[in-house]
This record gives sequence, structure tokens and C-alpha cells, in this order.
Amino acid sequence: MSETELAPPGVDPAVPSPARLYDYYLGGTHNFRADRELAEQLRAGIPDMVDAVLANRGFHVRAAAWMAGHGIRQFLDIGSGLPTANNTHETVQALDPAARVVYVDNDPIVGAHASSLLAANGSTALVVADLRDPDAVLASPVLRDMIDLTAPVGLLMTAVLHFVADDGDPWGLVSRYVSALAPGSYLALSHGTLDRMPPDQIQAGRDGYARSTANVFMRSKADIGRFFDGLELQPPRPDAEPDVTYAGLWGAEDIELADSDGSRAIYCAVARKP
Repeated sequence: MSETELAPPGVDPAVPSPARLYDYYLGGTHNFRADRELAEQLRAGIPDMVDAVLANRGFHVRAAAWMAGHGIRQFLDIGSGLPTANNTHETVQALDPAARVVYVDNDPIVGAHASSLLAANGSTALVVADLRDPDAVLASPVLRDMIDLTAPVGLLMTAVLHFVADDGDPWGLVSRYVSALAPGSYLALSHGTLDRMPPDQIQAGRDGYARSTANVFMRSKADIGRFFDGLELQPPRPDAEPDVTYAGLWGAEDIELADSDGSRAIYCAVARKP
């Protein structure tokens, strides 16, 4: 059977997608030849690409566990991507089996593989929607059945907002989601940056993602910090001041080992809604 026949409705296997590229870098199998070819071209042009992806995933998992350790029992994972190792519900339910997770993604292939992403006990759900339509996401009956927005929520938006252009107002989108959450909720967010990337690697990334279903719009630390306006930044480590930091460093046990070039391609933070 050809890849075209295997692809779910709405998916063109000849056009790479960020979700499938990410899946490939994490060792997943929910990808097509076009994804793998572009992923290897990106890796050739950006040698630290896989390191950056792994650093981001590590932050996502540590942030989810940290929020669960601070009393959060319901989570909203926006831009969740395809099922892979250490999914959000696997992480938080290891700490509390009653924790609930709603995943949100607009890639049709994520919906096609939802059975692999969701827990069998009814504690997880998937909303197939675009994060750029927060009203539709937040009004989803699936989300409302699983998440009580009058109680604190752990909102995860990792490595997704750099697919939203400035004219799509990514800062306003984050504000809209946060405004719908109860006080005591947390936002965990990560975002790619060009602050330390050589010009040839910047161009390689732009050229590569221009061939996919979504362009990338990397931002500075200052612009990424704006996502946390009005929120209380949390220290990335017990001995650190609250701040936006590199993905590998947030919650890291071994700072020297975690402080890699790939990690420095992504800024992140966790913040509390007062």
C-alpha cells in the first residue's frame, strides 16, 4: 500500500509537517518519506537540531511533572503533536493517576493516531483544532467535559508558537488562553530563538520549513519573555532567580551536561497566574 493510501483524509504525505518532523526526530514512526528526507536535510544544515528537539521535550516533561508536584491535576497541552514517549498524561499520571489531560492539535494525522495518544481509562481527550482559534478550543465540549476551568490548570504550549507569525498575534493568543484559566494556574511555554544561531543555519531552517505545512518565526529572548507578561515567573531551579532560560536548563539536575548548543536554540519558562 502506498503512502498516499495510508495517509488519513486531509494529509498529503508528499508535504512534510512540523508534527511529523518532530515525531521523526524523537524516534517515532508516524511520519512519511518526505518528512524523513527534509528532517535529514535540516539535520545536515543545523547539526544541533535533534539536540534542540530533545531539550525541548525534556523541558516539557519536567515542567508537566513540576506542575503536578505543585498540585495541578488537570492539564491542557496545546500543540501536542503525535504520540511519542513520555506523553503528558504518562508523566503526570505517574504522580497522580487521577490527573486529566486534554491534547489540542490541528494536524489531521494527530487525530488519526489519537488512540495511541490517549489513555484507555477516559482520563485524556483530544481536540482537533487550531490554537489560533482560542474561542473554539476553549468552547469545545470535549475540553469542557474534561477540564474544569474554574479550578487551576496546567497549560503547556511547547515549541508551537514559533509557527505563528507576528501578524497572528501569538502574544494575544497566549493571553486569551491564560485569561480563561483560574488563578493558581500555570503556563509552561517554550519557543525557538535565533539569538545564538549562525546565519547559514538560520537560512537552512527557513528554507526547510518553507517546504513544510508551516513556516517558522523564531524570536528573541525579550519577545519570548512577553508571553509571560502579568504572570509570576517561577525559578528554573531551586537556587536560581525567576527567569526565562534555555530549554535544557529548566529543572536540570546537571547544569553543565544540560547546557548544550541545541538547548540554547530554545527559550522556556514556567509562570503562575496570580
